[in-house]
Order: sequence, then structure tokens, then C-alpha cells
Amino acid sequence: MVTMTHKQQNSRPKIALYEPDIPQNTAAIIRTCACLGAQLEIIEPCGFLFSDKRFKRVVMDYLDETYLTFYKSSDEFFAQKKGERIVLMTTKAKTNLTSFKFEKDDTLLFGRESAGVPETVHKRVTDRIKIPMIEEKRSLNLATSVAITLAENLRQTTWIKK
Repeated sequence: MVTMTHKQQNSRPKIALYEPDIPQNTAAIIRTCACLGAQLEIIEPCGFLFSDKRFKRVVMDYLDETYLTFYKSSDEFFAQKKGERIVLMTTKAKTNLTSFKFEKDDTLLFGRESAGVPETVHKRVTDRIKIPMIEEKRSLNLATSVAITLAENLRQTTWIKK
């Protein structure tokens, strides 16, 4: 596990990305986390390099303002999270985001854009929720899903005070 800490916030939600594979989405999520005060955790391997031009163009100068933790594998991630609540965002969930009770220190886990998370990860979490959508639609963009979920988490727990 590698941690880059700039303004560590212990009582904020954590966004975890499982093996992200689209650089622009990850960069947009970094910006969202920086602006809303969430921590970002990335479970490797990523499907791109952080030196990728597409990543740099979207992340701009927000990379230095966010708290990032990198895990070498999902095994390392789950070992470090022992005793913490991990909430998996999945279209396969039965519980809607709007009826779920968030807690301040939740880790909100999101799967790969191309494949979600494997069944082994599904089995390691007890809380699974989804964003309610029109039935005929498949899924939202990952960065959009993170923003919606993080906003609802903050609304329920401790919205940022100006």
C-alpha cells in the first residue's frame, strides 16, 4: 500500500476504485474527491499510466490536492479494511442508493468501467447498493456514479460547510 497524503481527513467517506481502466474517468473522480473532501483509494493494477496525456488533461492540478492510497491488489485492500464497512456500488444490487443509510467512514467501492468487480469481490462485501435508473438503461458513467453516490453520502452524513 502506498499513501500520498496532502490533507488527510479521517472522518470523510472514501471512494475506492477497483482496477480502473479509463484515465479520464479516474482523473474526473480525483477532481470530485478533491472538491468534496473525500479520500480516494485505487486498487491496482490500473489500465493506464498516471503519465497518460488523457489523464493529465482532465486531472489538471487536482492530483496534489487529494488524498490517495494505492493498493497492489484486492487482497491487500480487504486486509487493510478489516473491520471497516465497504459498500459496493453495483447494478446487480437490490437496495437503492436513496434508501441506504450511509455512515461517515464508509468506503464506497466501484468496479472497473469495462467489467465491474469479479464475483470474488462481490462475496467479500455485505452491503451492495445501486443508483436507481430507468430499467432499459445499462449503466451510468463511472465518474458520474461516483459523484451521485458521494453527494448522497455527504448529504446524509456531514455535508461540507462553507
